[in-house]
Amino acid sequence: MQMPRFEQVCVIGLGLIGASLAQGIKDNGLSERLVAVDRHTPSIEEAIQHGLLDAGSSALSDVVAGSDLIVIAVPVQAVQAVLVDIKTAMDNGQLATDCIISDVCSTKVNIIDAAKSVFGSLPTGLVPAHPIAGAENSGYHARRASLFVNHSVIICELPTTSSAAIAKLRLLWESVGANVMSMEAEHHDSILAHTSHLPHLLAFNLVEQLASHDDNLDMFRYAAGGFRDFSRIAASDPKMWHDIFFANESAIVSALDEYGVYLQTMRQLIIDKDSTALMGLLGRAQAARRHFGHMLASTPYTDTSAMSASYNITPSNTVSGTITIPGDKSISHRSIMLGSLATGVTHVTGFLEGEDALATLQAFRDMGVTIEGPDNGKLTIHGVGMNGLKPSKTPLYMGNSGTSMRLLSGILAAQSFDSVLTGDTSLNKRPMERVAAPLRAMGAVIQSTGHSGTAPLSITGRETVGKPLQGAEYDMPVASAQVKSCLLLAGLWSEGTTTVIQPEVSRDHTERMLSAFGYPVTVEGNRISVTGGGQLTGGDIAVPADISSAAFFMVAAAISQGSELTLTQVGINPTRTGIIDILKLMQADISLSNETHVGGEPVADITIRGSNLVGIEIPEHLVPLAIDEFPVLFIAASCAKGRTVLTGAKELRVKESDRIAVMAEGLHTLGIDCTVTDDGLIIEGKSIEGQGTESENHEVNNSQPVFGGGHIISHHDHRIAMSFAVASLRASEQITIEGVETVNTSFPGFAELANHIGMSIQVDSTNA
Repeated sequence: MQMPRFEQVCVIGLGLIGASLAQGIKDNGLSERLVAVDRHTPSIEEAIQHGLLDAGSSALSDVVAGSDLIVIAVPVQAVQAVLVDIKTAMDNGQLATDCIISDVCSTKVNIIDAAKSVFGSLPTGLVPAHPIAGAENSGYHARRASLFVNHSVIICELPTTSSAAIAKLRLLWESVGANVMSMEAEHHDSILAHTSHLPHLLAFNLVEQLASHDDNLDMFRYAAGGFRDFSRIAASDPKMWHDIFFANESAIVSALDEYGVYLQTMRQLIIDKDSTALMGLLGRAQAARRHFGHMLASTPYTDTSAMSASYNITPSNTVSGTITIPGDKSISHRSIMLGSLATGVTHVTGFLEGEDALATLQAFRDMGVTIEGPDNGKLTIHGVGMNGLKPSKTPLYMGNSGTSMRLLSGILAAQSFDSVLTGDTSLNKRPMERVAAPLRAMGAVIQSTGHSGTAPLSITGRETVGKPLQGAEYDMPVASAQVKSCLLLAGLWSEGTTTVIQPEVSRDHTERMLSAFGYPVTVEGNRISVTGGGQLTGGDIAVPADISSAAFFMVAAAISQGSELTLTQVGINPTRTGIIDILKLMQADISLSNETHVGGEPVADITIRGSNLVGIEIPEHLVPLAIDEFPVLFIAASCAKGRTVLTGAKELRVKESDRIAVMAEGLHTLGIDCTVTDDGLIIEGKSIEGQGTESENHEVNNSQPVFGGGHIISHHDHRIAMSFAVASLRASEQITIEGVETVNTSFPGFAELANHIGMSIQVDSTNA
């Protein structure tokens, strides 16, 4: 980054902000000379003695001559007097009329008004700014050059200001580590009134309220941590906040009025003992506190941007035991969606508390649905009915969840209000035209981003369009449960019948759950239809264990010596059992027991024993039934005798990563010979003859290492990370996998469960 270079910067006010900026300018060599003005003479003297300043004084006229940047860092009510001194210096020829003048005050409209009052017309060099940074201590001695690193600085770009002045000040702040953004002055004051000024006002007021009680000593003696945390900011400088409250009067009074409405609402909910509404309010507030941080950073709930955690895995030879796999992610998503749209209350058990499902949960909270939990996989959803969703005040943030975004597109395309769907960096690169295009054919108005049709998605509400969606028949070019589900969900509000024709069978959780909620679905072979205008009725949903998550442990047991592993009550929906069918074709030893139905879904205990696998040509009709499980199937194929060929799997290239290319890259790293094709992968298995036969009571000798050791990059893809973790069971050396935070998107607790059955995974977060 090119550094700005000033001839002389003059900082007026050597408090925390002014002195820290001066130190940042000095340390980064951003000005030939640095001078300051402050009434506190000892601060000036120390700054000169420390080598921070070239000159300083209590009077602006003593040092300002020749300055091409002035930064005003005094209390807001003192700014006008400083501006008078600056104008005098200009009139006397000490300053050029185009000198850049900026400030660091937390209000902006009054600064601009003061400048108009002093100068008549605004100077072309006036650039109001506000760094959102601070510290517990104040004053010159609290300064630090790093104060602004990774903090926001708001610049108000006035139409009267020269573009050169704006660009140079922006570059200055960026050079000391800040993230610069633009905002209109009125909007700035309103935002700060709500987020900074109002909390301080309330803190001062609460402390005053308690101090005014007759039993105030007991009030403070028994005050809990919550009071101490909330009231800490009431220890701030009263004079500074006195000035701010008056300077930003209009915005603060507006924020107070709005707060009063919310406070009155909560008061009435308590009086009315309205448990559902109060739980909704409290739940939304609790979730929002965490949610918006991730949304603003465009990260999943678990931050993957730093890729700060890794797996260090020591090879182990066998796994055994009986374990329970977390709940099915696909069903967890749909339980939130349909439970929210149902009439009545829906109780969910076995809900997967992973990042993707939590993104769906937050989206419906943002649209006004009261959801209690999750608490150990239990949720209570107070449905709002088919027409009860409310517009979110912010874009709906999907994190890394493609399922959330694609299915919600269908629901939102039919609502009366406008919506925006966005996600983290990874999700915003994934194709969304596959749902947007057929939705448009039904009459949806939906705008994707860029030439490749990615998120964010902007959806225009039916109230604006003026007519409902129209039922349509859509012949899917590629089998996709997400596209099918999106269109069926949109069809719930459409006029007439919506029919989706799939070329191959894909997972049918949406159809099953619609039926469970009492909505008629017609299935005729590969034709699935719904007719708009029906209702959903709440009930109990039990989420079975996720077969996609179980797949990692199925392969782990199948490839390792003497293993016997039982996975309890796993969903065996016939549209999801491709993993079992393919492993059986590879001669894996798999058996099912205790088969039953839970919430309309078939479940069973699955037992897997170590066996000699053989390479196969994977039947294309099984590909859609195992699309998410292929990364770990590639590990199984590497351990098989002979060649395994996958075709018809282009869908793998548009998942969280290009799973064909990324898996091939990792397999090569670990010493496996494989060839990438347009729609699949050819893997040369490394198992050798003479490792035993199935007739040996399952005590096969498949302990021969297949993989070497190595360093694997997960490419932000949870299934890549977990698949290569499984490879450690047949590795000769340690495997390290970077970027495993993403595992939480679908399988929280994976490493702990793997270690429980005999693997040796150490999670390393030392680079965080």
